[in-house]
Amino acid sequence: MGSSTGRILVDDARQVRRARYPVWVFFVVPLSALLIQIYLPLFQTLRFIAKVDLPLLVTIYFALMRRSQIRGLSIGLILGMAQDSFSRFYIGMYGLCKTMVGYLSASVGMQFDVEHPFVRILLCLVFYLFHQFLYWVLQRAVLDQLVVFDLPGELILAVIHAFIGVALFHFLDKLRIRE
Repeated sequence: MGSSTGRILVDDARQVRRARYPVWVFFVVPLSALLIQIYLPLFQTLRFIAKVDLPLLVTIYFALMRRSQIRGLSIGLILGMAQDSFSRFYIGMYGLCKTMVGYLSASVGMQFDVEHPFVRILLCLVFYLFHQFLYWVLQRAVLDQLVVFDLPGELILAVIHAFIGVALFHFLDKLRIRE
């Protein structure tokens, strides 16, 4: 199902095809997202890049397009733990959050036409907010840190992530193997 049909819901989960990619895409794209996330904020003029969670967007994309909960879990776990290993925070926080996002993204990918631009914007927005809320809950409940959830700031960042995500998804669609 493409975006040309205008349908958002899928009648049968067997109607949707899993996207296929060359093997190198599964290594280069996540690694690039991690390197951009880690090293670009080190430059003073590019400090705003630290607010953009590219590994989250890559997790959402591959989980949506592969339409497999196991692969969504795996992608989220690997990217989250890799991001944790480079961060100055507790190990496992991003891993758990991205694992949940990967699983839920893959589940949604089987029910909706995820190539529709409106669906992509909405999913990036919702999954970014879910990721941030889950991270906040883990900080409050597990780590017992008094952290305030800045809803207006997170909503602005969610909208930014949604538009960056749609642009990134369009670029990553070009890397698919066409049948």
